[in-house]
Amino acid sequence: MSQKLAINGGTPVRDTSVKPWPSVGNASGRMLGEEELANLRQVIESGSLNRYGGAMMVKQFEEAFAERMGVRHACAVTSGTAALHTAVGALRLEVGDEIITTTVTDMGTMIAILMQNCIPVCVDVDRRTMLMDTANIEEAITDRTRAIIVVHLFGQPVPMDEVMQIADKYGLYVIEDSAQAHDAQWDDKKVGTIGHLGCFSLQQSKQITTGDGGIVITNDDELADHVRLFSDKYYDRTGANRGVMRLGVNYRMTELQGAVALAQVRKMDAIIGNRRRTAGMLRERLAAIEGIIPPYVHPRATHSWWIFSFQIDQQKLGCTTAEFARALSAEGLPFGTGYAGGIPICCYPALKEHKAYGSGNFPWEPPYGRDVQYREEDYPETMWAQANTLVMSWNEGLTEDDVEDLARGVQKVADYFGSRA
Repeated sequence: MSQKLAINGGTPVRDTSVKPWPSVGNASGRMLGEEELANLRQVIESGSLNRYGGAMMVKQFEEAFAERMGVRHACAVTSGTAALHTAVGALRLEVGDEIITTTVTDMGTMIAILMQNCIPVCVDVDRRTMLMDTANIEEAITDRTRAIIVVHLFGQPVPMDEVMQIADKYGLYVIEDSAQAHDAQWDDKKVGTIGHLGCFSLQQSKQITTGDGGIVITNDDELADHVRLFSDKYYDRTGANRGVMRLGVNYRMTELQGAVALAQVRKMDAIIGNRRRTAGMLRERLAAIEGIIPPYVHPRATHSWWIFSFQIDQQKLGCTTAEFARALSAEGLPFGTGYAGGIPICCYPALKEHKAYGSGNFPWEPPYGRDVQYREEDYPETMWAQANTLVMSWNEGLTEDDVEDLARGVQKVADYFGSRA
């Protein structure tokens, strides 16, 4: 016999006023401590907070991150958005050139494209994962396509062999937006190392954090030069005194960020190990519950769990995802539906109404580029997945006890609806 749901007056599985969930928003869900403080003290005592001098924390972080990723070059910047913008800037594209990307991502992906006066062309997703459906890429290619930005969403990789085959066929650059996927792998290759450029975020919620920050990696020597130059106002710091050759920006990471980043990268095994262990436990528990569809992980992928997501069999349970989500919330479980507004990212007014700059339609307006239209009906899988995927932020502070409460809550709600179906 099913228990009375909290939404119907029953006792919730978890009283969050007494037992709050560990959160990436504070120390309860973050692995921050003495190592970060020691590095910060060293920077403060040096009196040099700029990356060029003092304790050289940023340089040490870049070297440590490059070594961990197995690449030749790493350039630290101020945010994940800055990392993506720097990567696009390093490609030196023309106004109106097109970059193919996904409908489900953070606005930072779009900012990176539009700030270089290029045009995003979005493709629909795989409803199981909300990752870009690689089967849709080739039909989106035009004579103005120059690059693909893949987004390794929630900590799971896009199938990269398929992406690289298409890119090689058409001579396109590939940028990996790995902001949510530190240490994720596709076929034992770390994300960010497979395409031409990899971009990572160190924002507060990411697997490793400096509050805000980012880093760009590559094995391409020429692209690496332009990454460094673009993110440092195109100043030539080799001593050749060539002057400023192109337009760049100032995305230099400070030594304070670098101090925290260096300590964090040294903790990645522990941080991501905790996330994988607890997410794996919950995934196994959900797989045993009638009517629950646990998160799909491609057999060739290694997930790093920025977000934990699952879906339900609405027919078997006799309820909608929205009804199920409301019941979970009443039980004290932190699951919601959808991601980044619940609509295709390209359907935000800034893109759908072509409002990037001033009152015109630049860069979509001819002769600069194509008048690309973004309509929700063109992305049916995105719309379905946004409405029917349950998500919660994952973190290294979650314990086996937390997993037990999450599993019990989902079981309780599934049993209730299933008994009525």
